[in-house]
Amino acid sequence: MPPVIEVRNLHKRYRDKVAVEDVSFTVEEGEILGVLGPNGAGKTTTVECVAGLRAPDRGEITVLGLDPRRDHAALTRRLGVQLQESQLPPRLRVAEALRLYSSFYPEPADWRELLDGLALGDKAETPFGKLSGGQKQRLSIALALVGAPRVAILDELTTGLDPQARRDTWDLIESVRSSGVTIVLVTHFMEEAERLCDRVALIDAGRVVTVDTPAGLTDRAGVGQRIQFRPSRPVDDRLLAGLPGVSAVTRRGEWVVVTGDSDALNTVTAALARDQVVAERLRVEPASLEDAFVALTGRGPVRDTK
Repeated sequence: MPPVIEVRNLHKRYRDKVAVEDVSFTVEEGEILGVLGPNGAGKTTTVECVAGLRAPDRGEITVLGLDPRRDHAALTRRLGVQLQESQLPPRLRVAEALRLYSSFYPEPADWRELLDGLALGDKAETPFGKLSGGQKQRLSIALALVGAPRVAILDELTTGLDPQARRDTWDLIESVRSSGVTIVLVTHFMEEAERLCDRVALIDAGRVVTVDTPAGLTDRAGVGQRIQFRPSRPVDDRLLAGLPGVSAVTRRGEWVVVTGDSDALNTVTAALARDQVVAERLRVEPASLEDAFVALTGRGPVRDTK
C-alpha cells in the first residue's frame, strides 16, 4: 500500500528566512505520526503545507494520492484540520457550529458524540465568544473530526487543556485512530507523543533530524537512564558531568538530575561516596522521549509559533 501522506524535499521560505528546508517523510494508513521540534523549527509550516493551507516553494506532497493545492476541494472532504488558533463568530453557539460544519460533508460523524467525548455537552448552547480558551480548543478538535475524515492534522492538540481534559482528549484520539483515521500530530508534550504516536518525526532548524518510534528515538539518542537525587551537601555539577557514561547534569531546585548510560549509576554513586556526599531519595528512571529530544536538539520542547 502506498503511504497515505508523502512529503518529499519540501522547502518553504519567508523572505530571508528558510522555515522548512528539504523535509521528507511518509505517514502510513492508520498511523499516528508525531511531529516534534524546538520553537521555530518549522513544524507548523510543514503541516500547513501538507494541509494545503500554504504553498511550498518547492517539493512534492501527496495526501491520499491528491495534491493538497491542486486538488484542495476534493481533499477537504477527506481531511480534518485543527490549528493552533482558530476563530468563529462570537455569537455562534457550539451546537450551531457543529451542525453547520457537519452539513458540509456527505457522511459526517455524530457531532453529539463528539460534544460528549470532548466534555462540551453542557456548552452546546454557549456562544463561542463565551467559551474559555480550553473549551475553544476542544471545539476546534470537534470541528476537525466532525467530517469523519480519513486523515486528521492536529496542531498542538491539547494546549490550554487541564490534565483531565488532556487525558480525555487522548482517549478520544485513540478511538478515532482505531476506526482507521490516519493522524499527524504536532505536539510539544512528550507524554502525549509517547502515549499516542506510532512514530515521531523530529524537526530542527527546518530539517528532519530523524523519524523513528518513540522508543527507537530514545535508543538512537544514546540516553540510557535518568538518576535523580538530593545531595546531603552541595556538589559541583562539573564533578558529575565529567564522569564516564554521563551525558548531562541538570538541576530541579534542590534536586540533581543526571542523564547517562547504563554505567552512569555506578560511577555517580562512587564519585559521591568519595566526596562523602549522600544521595538522598535516590531514584533511577528509564530515559524518556524528552531526554532524547534534548540530546538530539540541544534544546527543550517548547511551543512552536511558526
